[in-house]
Amino acid sequence: MMRYNYTVIELKTPAEIDRMHVTGRFVAEILTEMGRLADVGVNLMDLEHHARAMIEERGAESCYWDYAPSFGRGPFRNVICLSVNDAVLHGLPHDYTLRDGDVVSADIAVTVDGWAADSARTVIVGTPAEEDLRIVRATEEALEAAIGAARPGNRIGDISAAIGAVAEAHGYPVNTEFGGHGIGRTMHEEIHIPNKGRPGRGLTLRPGLTLALEPWFARTTDKIVFDPDGWTIRSADGSRTAHSEHTVAITEDEPLVLTRRTSEPAPH
Repeated sequence: MMRYNYTVIELKTPAEIDRMHVTGRFVAEILTEMGRLADVGVNLMDLEHHARAMIEERGAESCYWDYAPSFGRGPFRNVICLSVNDAVLHGLPHDYTLRDGDVVSADIAVTVDGWAADSARTVIVGTPAEEDLRIVRATEEALEAAIGAARPGNRIGDISAAIGAVAEAHGYPVNTEFGGHGIGRTMHEEIHIPNKGRPGRGLTLRPGLTLALEPWFARTTDKIVFDPDGWTIRSADGSRTAHSEHTVAITEDEPLVLTRRTSEPAPH
């Protein structure tokens, strides 16, 4: 049985969550811009450089630049992950011009004054195919279900189960290798949050916990493969994918979404 030590998992004060919310609003601004700019004929590197300029102008710091986990080939030397079509996570920006119907997932994490926020959204360029709209909406629905389960007294397994239930309802398989995580002073803190799990299991949620929740699905597989670049993760069968993510704070009452975009539809 896994035990959790709250001396290792830092509970943030309301004032610290407020500071993370400042970062979260800025991350939301960047993703709003990415959605606005992603269009037929736009190069992925144009999006990367625009994100860099926004970060520099704000005086923020990228959590991705020089990020060097156990996977990946050398440090990541970009500020945003841009994953296209069958790519879903850690997409390395490169010289690629977007085409009509492309599905683009943009994922970004930054710190402002020492506090991090992380968020992702998936957009469809030009003319959307219905099956692509469906998987994007499924990840958004799963994210809202996860947020709804992020309440004090619930457990990590309740969040995972909420995501998995939405995937199952839509007929999408779920990969559990990569999922949500703790966040705060750094992009990745203690706690792994799989996108499938059993309710009532795992860490008990307490006010002050801050989590990045990120359901991602591939249309017809739960298996993944890595590109030769060592970073970009794709569906193993080439099926299209989608990814949605928000940074969320557990409070005494309702969960607080720190990266909600102003243009984002309110949850039903």
